[in-house]
Amino acid sequence: MNATTDLTPGTPGPTTAADPTDPTDPAADPTDPTDPVVELAGVTKAYPGGVAALRGVDLRVARAELLAIVGPSGSGKSTLLHIVGTLDRPTAGAVTLAGHDIATLSDRRLSALRAQHIGFVFQSFHLVPGISARDNVAEGLLYSGLPRAERRRRAADALDRVGLADRMSHRPHELSGGQKQRVAIARAVVGEPDLLLADEPTGALDSASGAAVMELLHDLNKEGATIAVITHDSEIAAQLPRQVRIRDGQVVADVRAAAKR
Repeated sequence: MNATTDLTPGTPGPTTAADPTDPTDPAADPTDPTDPVVELAGVTKAYPGGVAALRGVDLRVARAELLAIVGPSGSGKSTLLHIVGTLDRPTAGAVTLAGHDIATLSDRRLSALRAQHIGFVFQSFHLVPGISARDNVAEGLLYSGLPRAERRRRAADALDRVGLADRMSHRPHELSGGQKQRVAIARAVVGEPDLLLADEPTGALDSASGAAVMELLHDLNKEGATIAVITHDSEIAAQLPRQVRIRDGQVVADVRAAAKR
């Protein structure tokens, strides 16, 4: 299969063979819709001094799943987030993201794969002060190669999707905590990633705002998004159809709720 690159609008460019080892090449994407979004097999993460943050973790996340990765402080869940999100590499074991074995990728190609396939939401929002909600969301497409006007158009659509169509011109200091988190979620999903990783998404919010954010994550999942919520809060985890419990660097339980009739 060949990939076509347009040099100017309306003018066909040269075709080049897809590079099956390069995740930046859309034509080389080996993703099978029946494959898991991410899979960990026997993953260990050790730090200097003999500290083992993860010990033989197996985890498979299917497409369109909504799950919690839950555990107390020091359990290894943050390390697991970094491994699943390809922000760090395991000491041993295998990690496959969207059909790619990350051990075979250079740091540059791994960064490209991450940008294409993973969206992140953090407790502290990480919004850019002084620019509008729409421009904050458009930052999520900064490395997409899209022109600025198209990035802003898609950002507007994403804000509408999270219920903030009337807040596009507002800057972060003009938004409530719950609205800031919705902007952060819009930024994470604007590129339609295969996996959304939400790290303590309600941790900085009051109970009402937190409930609204969880409802939004459920709605996005119903639309087909694959979402993993990393949390220490068992009540938050209990709201999700799958709970992966981690303690002392190991998965100690993987429970799926019975399907509702």
